This record gives sequence, structure tokens and C-alpha cells, in this order.
Amino acid sequence: MIKKKDFLKEYHIEAEDFKKAGMNWEELNAIYDSYCVLEPRLKEIGKDFVNDYLYDIEKAGIHSYRYRTKKPGHLLEKIIRKKSEQPGQYEWINRKNYYKYMTDLIGIRVFFLYREDWIQFHNYITTVFENNPELYIEDRLNDFDENPDHYYVAERPKVYRRTGDTRIYDKKLIDIKSDGIYRSLHYIIKYKGYYVEIQGRTLFEEGWSEIDHDIVYPYFQDDEMLTDFSTLLNRLAGMADEMSSYFRRIKMEKLEEERDGH
Repeated sequence: MIKKKDFLKEYHIEAEDFKKAGMNWEELNAIYDSYCVLEPRLKEIGKDFVNDYLYDIEKAGIHSYRYRTKKPGHLLEKIIRKKSEQPGQYEWINRKNYYKYMTDLIGIRVFFLYREDWIQFHNYITTVFENNPELYIEDRLNDFDENPDHYYVAERPKVYRRTGDTRIYDKKLIDIKSDGIYRSLHYIIKYKGYYVEIQGRTLFEEGWSEIDHDIVYPYFQDDEMLTDFSTLLNRLAGMADEMSSYFRRIKMEKLEEERDGH
């Protein structure tokens, strides 16, 4: 049980915004209590996923990884926000079905050393899991597969790309979103009865994202100075990714020259 006043203050939610969401506080408290019971199970599932599919990082085509479960307070904050932004899509969410709506209760980050490395991971994850477009979620409540033994890709994989990144992504493989600010791959996997969200980023991109989320997002997005500094750091991260790719390209050219020389 959590107090409404304390919650709204901690998560910077105005009373008017809460009212707009149309979510009963008693129901939110019931979701909170339910999730506190469920979370240990989700942590086990996240660990199983990592051990089964990501532990061998070379096979997965990644540099490293980490995983977490969503914090109970952040779950309620997201439900309120989604109910406010998309009332039709989240109209029937409640204590019994919230896990069918929320695809990021289990979150996994995979990291790449070079931005082009995404393709190996993409090929890997869409091979080890069934990737049938007919199974992609449209209605999160009615399309939920109740079979916990059916593992599959539940949404079309997508990437939020930087401006100029189009050439490294293939539209036949992945849905390209033109965010222009950061680069991040997104996969939703149905695994052991729940959704697992996988995000893929370069190490430089992750560094910027963590700092931005710690300082700016979501409560200081209107602070001009903080957002300007975050944008600058974002550009530096993008430049670092570009330089890393050039470094590798030069290395490969030199190795090829040595082979030709012999």
C-alpha cells in the first residue's frame, strides 16, 4: 500500500494529470501489491533468459549485457501516463491483466562495440525465437498468448536511428523510426508467459542515455540548460560511434593490405 500524495509528489505527477488518466487509486494500489508479489518471479525469468540466450556473448553478437525488472512505482507512473496519452488502448487495464499491457516489466540491455554489430544480434535473436508477423501484437489484451511455453517475437523489431543512419539498417528486417536524437534497437519477446523487452545500443550511446535519464528525463525535460547540455553530450556520443567505425574500417584495410603483401 502506498500513499497517493507521496506517490504523486515523488513522480512529479500533477493532480490534474492524474485525474485526466481516469485511473482509480484503489485499483492502482492493487496493481502495486500484485506486482510486488510477481516481481521476484520476473527476476528469475530475466535471469533464465540471459543464461539461455545471452551468456555466450560472441554467439549473440554483443559486447555485454545487463537486465532488470521494472520498479513498482515506475510501473504505476507508466500506467498513469499511458492512460492519459492513449486512453482507448489502455482502457481496460487492471490488477488482473496489467502484465499483458506492459511489455517492459523485464528489461534487458545488450551493448555493441560498433554500431554495425546490430545485424549479427538481429539475425541471432530472430533465429532463436519464432519471428512470424502474424503473431505480432495489435491488441495487447486480446492478442495475449496464454501459452507460457510459446516463445516468439511479439512485435516487429524496430530501431530509433540517428539522422544519417539509414544506410546501416535494412527496412526488410527492421522498422526504422526517425528519431534523430539517439540510436536504439527494440525487441519484444514472449518468454515463459511474460514479455521481455530487449534494447540494443552501443557503449557510447548507453553512456549518454544513462546520464540523460539520471539528470533530465523525465522530470526536467523543460529545463533549457540541462537539455542543451544533454544534446551536446548526445552529439559527442554520436561522433564517438562514427570514429569507432572508422577505426575498425582502417584496421580491416591494413590487415587486408598485409595479406595481399604476403
